[in-house]
Amino acid sequence: MGKPTGFMEYERQSQRERDPLERTKDWNDYTAPMTEEEIKQQGARCMDCGIPTCHHGSEINGVTTGCPVYHLIPEWNDLVYQGQWKEALVREHEKNNFPEFTGTACPAPCEGACVLGINEPPVAIRTVERSIIEKGFDEGWVVPEPPEKRTGKKVAVIGSGPAGLAAAAQLNKAGHWVTVFERNDRVGGLLTYGIPEMKLPYAMVERRVELLKAEGITFITNTEVGRDYPVQKLEKEFDSTILCGGATVHRDIQAEGRELKGIHYAMDFLHANTKSLLDSNHEDGNFLSAEGKNVIVIGGGDTGTDCLATSIRHNCKSLTQFDIYDKKGSIRDALGNPWPQYPVVHRIEYGQKEAASKYGDDPRAYAVQTTKFVGDENGHIKEVHTVNVKLRIGENGERIRDAIPGTEKAWPADLVLLAIGFSGPEQGLIEQMNIETNQNSTVKAEYGKYTTNKEGVFSAGDMRRGQSLIVWAINEGREAARECDRYLMGATVLP
Repeated sequence: MGKPTGFMEYERQSQRERDPLERTKDWNDYTAPMTEEEIKQQGARCMDCGIPTCHHGSEINGVTTGCPVYHLIPEWNDLVYQGQWKEALVREHEKNNFPEFTGTACPAPCEGACVLGINEPPVAIRTVERSIIEKGFDEGWVVPEPPEKRTGKKVAVIGSGPAGLAAAAQLNKAGHWVTVFERNDRVGGLLTYGIPEMKLPYAMVERRVELLKAEGITFITNTEVGRDYPVQKLEKEFDSTILCGGATVHRDIQAEGRELKGIHYAMDFLHANTKSLLDSNHEDGNFLSAEGKNVIVIGGGDTGTDCLATSIRHNCKSLTQFDIYDKKGSIRDALGNPWPQYPVVHRIEYGQKEAASKYGDDPRAYAVQTTKFVGDENGHIKEVHTVNVKLRIGENGERIRDAIPGTEKAWPADLVLLAIGFSGPEQGLIEQMNIETNQNSTVKAEYGKYTTNKEGVFSAGDMRRGQSLIVWAINEGREAARECDRYLMGATVLP
């Protein structure tokens, strides 16, 4: 715990942000640093709650609560309050290889399970987490730690997102020679090309990757296994393989006019923007620009918010975000959404704050369903037609959305971005390797074991569990590495 009376003395203060209007003029980190004293006060709010539910990740009604990597949250909160930052960093790294990623881009299910959150604002866990690792880098405490001995075993990790990086880091600690294959030109997976620069700067990813390289991990980019690197060669050269290719098959909308020009998947928009930004500061023009356009973002989640923030920085003409759900309340429903479930409440994220600052209002439209796309004489999108819907539960528990008569509307649109998630992993490599899949197309590998039907082949992260959180990917990458080490050595030294 932190200070015994800290939760009574200090108010919650989450990560400070730069001015919403000013930050839209650049692509720099939208957050601002906090003082050590402010962070210590947030650590002090961690109470002696007896059973700290924040650090144990589980799923209730399909939604994550608590921390899936079992972070030692009360311990490092107390250490920060005591000013023992280096010791806090040791505790932080004990359960999480990359606290800078979760401290920046995780939705913090740990805070949803915070005991203080029953009747007070929860401890600002994510803010403290990020502050610890950033101080660690600033002070030079985070240094390469290559293994003292090598086993001689070689492991291939396919995919360099958080699951792949976590698996590689752990296997390298066990002394195996690890090679990570990435089909893009930069390491990081969706950390690099799925989360915009102002939210998760690539320098943060690159900083960690350079450490992993210094520890002995090999990264091969611009190489897609199964296309550029034959599966037969993979099986011949490596003793084991972990599949961490993610779930990158886009969900789509089946509506009239879907084929029109100007309708794009959100990830295509975000990927191209970040690559052009990193390659040339957008001077090469190889990105989908929202400049001067009426932009419609379909999808109310984090990716949709990232599309808002990116479009604003392009200087779009107007901006609207469709959310299929009703607007949520400001406090959790004590009966339908009790603690310690993740609180389903109305949130205003960084993209909505920026949109309101620039255009005068929150850009979201709630309980809206797209009915058709209408184009101009050149086959380009010019309108999106919608209707408001009301949710009801059918006899078999299915979710049915009924159109509300008289709520039909046509929205002007020059650019439409589909941010409605992913349906599962791509099947090319899975089929080449004869890997069995579940009904939803994910790799068939039991949680906790991660073994596929192919001997020596494991799978972790979104490729195995479907679209999920960064913190779950790290959890699975670490655990799959443990099982892979057990397979290679007969026993394991990994947690």
